[in-house]
Amino acid sequence: MLEIIIALFLGTIAGTFTGLSPGIHINLVATILVSSIGFFAGIPAIALVVFIVAMSITHTFLDFIPSIFLGAPEEDSFLSVLPGHEMLREGKGHEAYVITIYGSLIALILILIFSPLYILFLPNIFTAVKTIIPFILIFISLYLIFREKSPFVSIITFSLAGILGFLSFNLPVKEPLMPLLSGLFGLSALILSLKSKSQIRNQQVPKIKEIKLEKKTFLKSIGAILISSPFCAFLPGIGSGHAATIGSEIIQQDRKGFLFLVGATNTIIMGLSFVTVFAISKARSGSAAAIQDILQTITSNDLIIILTATVISGILAAIIGIKISKFVANRISNINYTYLTLATIAIILSINVAFSNWLGILVLLTSTALGIFTIQSESRRIDMMGALIIPAILYYLL
Repeated sequence: MLEIIIALFLGTIAGTFTGLSPGIHINLVATILVSSIGFFAGIPAIALVVFIVAMSITHTFLDFIPSIFLGAPEEDSFLSVLPGHEMLREGKGHEAYVITIYGSLIALILILIFSPLYILFLPNIFTAVKTIIPFILIFISLYLIFREKSPFVSIITFSLAGILGFLSFNLPVKEPLMPLLSGLFGLSALILSLKSKSQIRNQQVPKIKEIKLEKKTFLKSIGAILISSPFCAFLPGIGSGHAATIGSEIIQQDRKGFLFLVGATNTIIMGLSFVTVFAISKARSGSAAAIQDILQTITSNDLIIILTATVISGILAAIIGIKISKFVANRISNINYTYLTLATIAIILSINVAFSNWLGILVLLTSTALGIFTIQSESRRIDMMGALIIPAILYYLL
């Protein structure tokens, strides 16, 4: 029990670090942990699992801070950039972040509600639909593409991202996800923000009780979450960005409702990925795959511990995140935003040079160029998720 408690707190600390560090994804840490499993031979396997769970859930709470305050999102938080930056420019960056936290906290409750339903029904559902999964992915992709203002540009973006993703996964690229996603969703936005020479105004830091959602907004967001998240949580290549976009397409959201929705789907899909491994033995995320590698077979007791760690680490992450957001909001207007952006770019480049190889750097440069094209062409950034969806479609078809 002591090892599990220690692992929970260490995982929360690690998730805080990965969430705040652009370019360092939890999948990288989980992969390093699994590859070094022999080094942890004296530690109970369930303690290592709790570490990964706590790190992953904490990451989903904290990764909105760099996406809102710095414009350096990862693939799970990039949708928060537009409404988050709008509120940041109005001096409401902290409020924007807290709303995502509200969504993530509600997600903890929904994970506990959905878990028994997943266990009971997902095996039969997955058996029934697994042969048509690639066609479901194609349908979702085409639906979102043809909802765009310029479907032709979206098809080009989606296809180029898919080709890049396929090549990244099938060439000897070391840690392919890192340069691929760093360029698409990180460096591209940061480079363009340098061009705009943004100045950050003084930020308001209201008390938590003063940051509220209207009842109508809250109920609409919950409805969107219930429609999209459980379905998207077990489909390969479909992330929280898709769940949030689909939910908002079905039930229209204002910007606060959308931030709440993105925060909730980010955490729900991560939490349910652990339940999916238990229910159908399919790893929906890198963290879930690491847990599967460590435990091989997940028992009911293991799942109870995993869900407990999910809830506790989420609550701790909310407290930590709000405190960090206050700290950043109180100081960001005094920081030279250009220098801060350059420093963030340098960190992302350094991490990729350290953990990838020359092919990875080529992927980073190419994905950055594609990200810039997407933003400049005013195509929705969700189109770049073709980098994950097209390889998943090809995997199931071939």
